[in-house]
Amino acid sequence: MFAHNKRLQYTVRVSEPNPGLANLMLEQFGGPQGELAAAMRYFTQAVSEDDPGRKDMLYDIATEELSHLEIIGHIIAMLNKGAKGQLAEAIDSEADLYRKLNGAGNDSHVTQVLYGAGTPLINSAGVPWTAAYIDTIGEPTADLRSNIAAESRAKIVYERLIALTEDPGVKEALTFLMTREVAHQKSFEKALYAISPNFPPGKTPVDPRFANTYFNMSQGPGEMRGSWNQGEQWEFVTDREKQMAVDGGTGEAEVKLSAKDIDVLKAMAERTQSNPAVDPPTGAELGMGNQTTADGLTVKPGAIPSPGAPK
Repeated sequence: MFAHNKRLQYTVRVSEPNPGLANLMLEQFGGPQGELAAAMRYFTQAVSEDDPGRKDMLYDIATEELSHLEIIGHIIAMLNKGAKGQLAEAIDSEADLYRKLNGAGNDSHVTQVLYGAGTPLINSAGVPWTAAYIDTIGEPTADLRSNIAAESRAKIVYERLIALTEDPGVKEALTFLMTREVAHQKSFEKALYAISPNFPPGKTPVDPRFANTYFNMSQGPGEMRGSWNQGEQWEFVTDREKQMAVDGGTGEAEVKLSAKDIDVLKAMAERTQSNPAVDPPTGAELGMGNQTTADGLTVKPGAIPSPGAPK
């Protein structure tokens, strides 16, 4: 059950309208790294979480993300206030209004015209929000890592938005939201490390033959060695032959079929086989060579006969 408090978690102070900036802010309203995606990701994880500590944490953070959605939504609404009235009341001439919505690098015309300068659940490019942004898989150690990555991406988007505005009130609110992403990341990391063991994710043990092998498959200038591919814990494989059929098999795809299936496949192969002995002319080849038109003109490739040209 949710109870709404009309006071925002952080006060929104916008110095002046800026519909172009409002359009960019939509990235954190209805975008893949935005607050709605975060709230839905953590809320759905909380519903199915069995561990009481993680369940409580996920509900807390999911609810806070909804409050962040409210903050970013109010920023967008305030940045759009002037344009909203101008568009609704058509106080300017058509040309002046068009320039305001589509000029000087302002790309807010889509949200202005289609959504009346409101706060639609779309990203800054006008793409509608989708549940496909939610990547929960139902394994705590995997989901917590995904949550950490999501909070990291959101922080970077907020950094970029902060760099785009000189409005001190907007900067303060965005800095608060960015900071909370880091706090959530820390909570998720603590919860992850409280699970032992937490790597590799899941329950099924890995095949030890391949767990510590590094296949050097991109070879050439720019190769580097580091802790990610060298040391006692790594077997560094550069030999191309040793990178194929590592299981000791043939490296071919095989399937066991019934005698009936084999007969059917043989019949299909015979019916659809290509004859390597023939060299049939193709339309592409005909188009590349000299052609004769209906009235007897010989036309070279790329040439167009002019009307009345001599034969």
